[in-house]
Amino acid sequence: MPKRITIQPHLSPEELVTRYRQASDPIERSHYQIIWLLVQGRPTEEVAAITGYSRSWIYELVWGYNRMGPASLGDGRHRNPGAPPLLDEVQQAQLLQVIRGSAPDGGLWNGRKVADYLSELLTRPISRQQGWELLKQMGLRLRVPRPMHQEADLDEQQAWKKKLHQKVEQVQADHPDDDVETWFEDEHRLGLQPVLRRVWVEQDEQPIATVNWKREWLWLYAFVHPQTGETYWWLLPYVNTDLFNQVLQDFAEHFKVGITKQVILSVDQAGWHLSKALQVPEGIHLFPLPPYSPELQPAERLWVLVDEPLVNTAFDSIAQVEQIIYQRCQSLLKQQELIRGLTSYYWLPDVKAVS
Repeated sequence: MPKRITIQPHLSPEELVTRYRQASDPIERSHYQIIWLLVQGRPTEEVAAITGYSRSWIYELVWGYNRMGPASLGDGRHRNPGAPPLLDEVQQAQLLQVIRGSAPDGGLWNGRKVADYLSELLTRPISRQQGWELLKQMGLRLRVPRPMHQEADLDEQQAWKKKLHQKVEQVQADHPDDDVETWFEDEHRLGLQPVLRRVWVEQDEQPIATVNWKREWLWLYAFVHPQTGETYWWLLPYVNTDLFNQVLQDFAEHFKVGITKQVILSVDQAGWHLSKALQVPEGIHLFPLPPYSPELQPAERLWVLVDEPLVNTAFDSIAQVEQIIYQRCQSLLKQQELIRGLTSYYWLPDVKAVS
């Protein structure tokens, strides 16, 4: 039997239900409803389902009510005129400069380490929650750094962007009666190896994902037109020159490239993209990316969307994965506005159709 929550008798059940029904503020009304239902002996899970509050939040509400009574209920912001800021502008600037470096222990900064630093700076205790909230109030957010290869050349990347614009102008001049489009292509390996991501759970729960660790793979070839968000997909078992020849030919036929359309296609410098055996269809102008520059490849932004139906899930066979990815790509074909928002980098050429 789960242990029942104990509610201190600050108010009788009749007083609780009266205040619940008479409360004009929605937060205060919900708080009295929670306490009233718990006093009736309702289990926490049922109260959470009725009110929409999480179990951990209900525990916190009961903790305050048991110690302070009805004064703890309702929206405390209505009774709070506002406290003075924890740090003045000079101290905020000082903190910002400090956290741009390593924490005192040589690691990364977090709410606890900021609180420890401020406790010493202000000569009074600062809670780790205050440290965390202060970081957010200063406009700071947790972000995972985008990896950049140590051999990447930023000057070469900037020069490539200018050359892309020049390439578009050149193709437009050579084919004044054709539409000119800039597309990008990349490949993504998928398989039975798990794709794990964070999920929302209650504070006291540990999420579990059942996975299959077999090393079986397939490859997704993805084309994207960032200006419109249009995409084109192929699922194949390998990546090599012969298959890439087949994909290019089908892409050209599907979009009638070489008839009334010219496509500048940017790819990375993988061997099958630049092979001497590559047969580039008429109307496609390959424009390789600089080495070690995945951040210039808009197609890289597609993978987070592609992987979604595979996240935290185990699959029995690679055929099952293939079917799921096929359906996912069919869905993404219709989500052009979403994809355009992810892939239409500000520095890309703004190419207008002739017709």
